[in-house]
Amino acid sequence: MIPQRRIRTFTGWHMALILISFFAVVVGVNLLMARFASSTFGGVVVENSYVASQQFNGWLKQASAEQALGWKGTVARDGEGRTTLQIIDKAGKIITAAKVTAVAEHPLGRRPTTALVLHETLPGTYAAPLESGRWRLRITVEAQGKAWRTMGEVL
Repeated sequence: MIPQRRIRTFTGWHMALILISFFAVVVGVNLLMARFASSTFGGVVVENSYVASQQFNGWLKQASAEQALGWKGTVARDGEGRTTLQIIDKAGKIITAAKVTAVAEHPLGRRPTTALVLHETLPGTYAAPLESGRWRLRITVEAQGKAWRTMGEVL
């Protein structure tokens, strides 16, 4: 004679346990992702969004004027650990004797921002020391009585 197996019945307690487990996993993952998101946020984009909105049209005019210049910059690292910037104008000529400054920000805000002053090392090439790592640069170039701003990234 073969022993009979007792079949357990699926009760409301089983369903409740399945639902509670499912939602516990969903809530746990959401809390973990929210923790990761908030711990890597570098800060505010603007201090006061209302004041920034009042200046927006001026920023658009300034950006149009900078774009009309047609200047182009190439950001890189040289073999000596310096950040370099090469600047050319619309005609492809190098821009010399410029005042070049930059603010280096770590993309995730884990390192403090660093102000840089880039000095001309070769005609049209400007350099400044910057510690290794990935950095986002907000660059300002003043030359020929004009100002030009750009963003760059170095590794």
